[in-house]
Amino acid sequence: MKAFIIHFPFGVAAFDDKNGLVEKVLFPKKPQAAAKSLLKAEAGKMSDEVFSLISLLKNSGYDVFVFENVNLSEEIQRKMAVTTEVAKPAEAEVLRSRMNEVAVESGFVNDQKELSIWNRNVSMELAKFRVKGASEKRDLIVAQGIQTLDDLDRTVNLFMGRLREWYGVYFPELDRLVEKHETYSRLVMNLGDRENYTIEKLEKENIPKERAQLVATAAEASMGADIAERDLAQIQELAKNVLGFYELRKNMDNYVDRTMEEMAPNVRAVAGALLGARLIAMAGSLQTLAMRPASTIQVIGAEKALFRSLKTGARPPKHGLIFQHTLLHDAKRWQRGKIARVIAGKLAIAARADAFGGHFIGDRLKDDINKRIEEIRVKYKEPPPPKEAKPKPSFERGEQRGQGQRPQGGQFFRDRNRGGGGGGSRPSGGSGGGKWRNDRRDRQG
Repeated sequence: MKAFIIHFPFGVAAFDDKNGLVEKVLFPKKPQAAAKSLLKAEAGKMSDEVFSLISLLKNSGYDVFVFENVNLSEEIQRKMAVTTEVAKPAEAEVLRSRMNEVAVESGFVNDQKELSIWNRNVSMELAKFRVKGASEKRDLIVAQGIQTLDDLDRTVNLFMGRLREWYGVYFPELDRLVEKHETYSRLVMNLGDRENYTIEKLEKENIPKERAQLVATAAEASMGADIAERDLAQIQELAKNVLGFYELRKNMDNYVDRTMEEMAPNVRAVAGALLGARLIAMAGSLQTLAMRPASTIQVIGAEKALFRSLKTGARPPKHGLIFQHTLLHDAKRWQRGKIARVIAGKLAIAARADAFGGHFIGDRLKDDINKRIEEIRVKYKEPPPPKEAKPKPSFERGEQRGQGQRPQGGQFFRDRNRGGGGGGSRPSGGSGGGKWRNDRRDRQG
């Protein structure tokens, strides 16, 4: 015999071929418990109520069980070793329309008003669980991590600018001799006083010997002003805090890399941990990124330029955030558009493999990218020839006059002054002017 299993907000019910109620298992009268069971059914997982109902039906002689959810049907067939089917939408809708009748008949509620209150409470709990589940997704966590990393970069650059300017009052020559911010901060914190900038101490700070000699010489002949010890101590405290930011940034970088390896290994293999995390953050989630076509992934981060090109007719952008990819950033200018399409296409495949439970194919995607880029470099080794400008139309003087067009330059005025051109033109010169006035008087007379 065949039984149709339907999930209601108040429990799980079984119907026979004639739509009659056969058996039921009610949820506890706690909205949270009911919401958890319904969420399990939506996810295709078997709840305790469904297990109890199937066991009762098996004892009653039912051997085929029909479910609305395909995944739930497959799981029950696998775990309970029973025959399952998937209900047609029309059949499930007919049985679901009997919710009020079944709720009162089963004794879960007394009337329809009480059922409406229960449905509202269960819906509220379902919404809370769904919001919580969305917030717990790892792709949202990695988006926060990469945004924190970007904020740390801006903060470190801001404080380093202040540290270099402040310490430059005391030792201005060090600013041009040490370019790396972290090294500069470490020297300020550990050495501080100009007298401590000796070759031996600089080499202990991992400064190359040639550079250490330049710094030591500059410290001896520095033109910086003398400052009090308490002022120098405060500068060293700032340098210490900046080094703390660098340590925090290093830890955050490792955290993003580990999270990407766990959550999106294919995207990490194709684009790298940081670029992959930025793409996920810009898209909103890994699933959203996976549902976008390769052409959209190619211009993520260049939306302003894209819409400006659509509005004004200018050339559209060739790449957005993926320009940070090493293979694209180091490529020649005329090759970047083609390489960007290759990387975006493989990124789309990698994101879909990560979002929808695929296997790790990152190494194969990387090999395909390298192979295609090598072909592009060989085929488009030289830049394309510049486009020829369209020649401007030029007309002979006779063609201009014959077509009734105005002559170029001052030709029109020279023809008028010559008096040999158009009829009715005013004669030039003093006598000609008088004759023109006498002829006018004669016509009026």
